[in-house]
Order: sequence, then C-alpha cells, then structure tokens
Amino acid sequence: MSVTYISSRELNQNITKAKRDAYQGPVFIKSRNKITHVLLTEEAYRIITGGRKSMLDALSPPDGESFDLTTERVNIHMRPVEF
Repeated sequence: MSVTYISSRELNQNITKAKRDAYQGPVFIKSRNKITHVLLTEEAYRIITGGRKSMLDALSPPDGESFDLTTERVNIHMRPVEF
C-alpha cells in the first residue's frame, strides 16, 4: 500500500490521477501545507469502518427483493391541553 500526498490544486487539475492513485492507497490532499481531506476507495472505506451497514442498507430487503408495504391509516385526534 502506497500513500500519496497531493495539493488541492493538483487534485483540481487531475482528479482522474488522484482516483487512480487511491486504488494503491490513501491519497492525502493538502491545502496550505495542511492535510484537509483523504481520498479512499469505497472498499478501503468499508474496511476502515468495519463494514458497518448504513441504516438504508440494514432496512433494505436482502438481494434487492422488492415488496409492497401496506399500512393502516392512523387517525390522530387532538385533545385540549390541561394545565
């Protein structure tokens, strides 16, 4: 795994190279000699975060199956406030 450092100006001039470099390892982006961002591949990000699922991933059906969700209408009645 190689680590790459580029300036934000270099990133703006050649984003394709930065994305290609991210396959070899993290790309640290510097602005005014300070690291401000890190570019990673999606796979590297999943490894770092422990492969945790997002809420959307956790609630979605397995294997992209689709289903119809039917619910009953809820009637909410307001009551006067008691002090």
